[in-house]
Amino acid sequence: ISPHVSARLYLPKNTNNSTQKLPIFVYYHGGALVLGSAFFNAYQRYLNVLVSESNAIAISVEYRLAPEHDVTTIYEDAWTALQWVASHASEKKFTSGNEDPWVKNYGDFSRLSVIGDSAGGNIVYHMAMRAGREGGVNEKVAINGSIYVCPYLLVPLENIEQNVSYKNWIIISSPSEAGLHSPLINPLAENGPSLSQLGCSRMLLCFAEKDEYIPKEIGVRFVEGVKKSGWKGDLELIEVEDEGHCFQLAYPETE
Repeated sequence: ISPHVSARLYLPKNTNNSTQKLPIFVYYHGGALVLGSAFFNAYQRYLNVLVSESNAIAISVEYRLAPEHDVTTIYEDAWTALQWVASHASEKKFTSGNEDPWVKNYGDFSRLSVIGDSAGGNIVYHMAMRAGREGGVNEKVAINGSIYVCPYLLVPLENIEQNVSYKNWIIISSPSEAGLHSPLINPLAENGPSLSQLGCSRMLLCFAEKDEYIPKEIGVRFVEGVKKSGWKGDLELIEVEDEGHCFQLAYPETE
């Protein structure tokens, strides 16, 4: 996609012709913003199942990681990938060698979603906020849905400073952002943008009851904040019982 950004693409097996337009989801992997890869076996297995079950195209993004790179660089990489996907919405035939025929021929750009687990959920939040500020991904494409799976977001909770996710954030963030005052990690921060600006029409938040890294209470607080902001869209919160952080990667075929 660029000198610093690449992706693994997935196309449903039952695709027969290019007149069949499919939903698109851009997937951002997890790993606390410091680990993980779109090319890891766990994501390969999970995305294969997800694409097959949803009958959608997936673009699984490989982005640079902290602490070798500033956290904001990660968001820039993620946005670069999202804009690359949206650039295929042009009705012109192939205009550059950087276009991909799967995305160009099969993608339905009115059904574009962004999905992420853990750190990827944090990235999804920032992509939706940026799309809201900029009036879409580009002049033709907007984000329809955003899905957050055990998202790496933090808000002030009792003993949150003892949480390994909080400690990780303190290490990898710049000194000015190292704390829960930062809207990079806390969507409810006082100095952060209004959640009413979220640039998508539907949101799905998925939390695990026994998540050892991201307390489920964060999901409740986030939903309350979105509703209080006046954001106009469909919002759903799911809590999966008896499961831990990002369990779906280990058991991709679980119900």
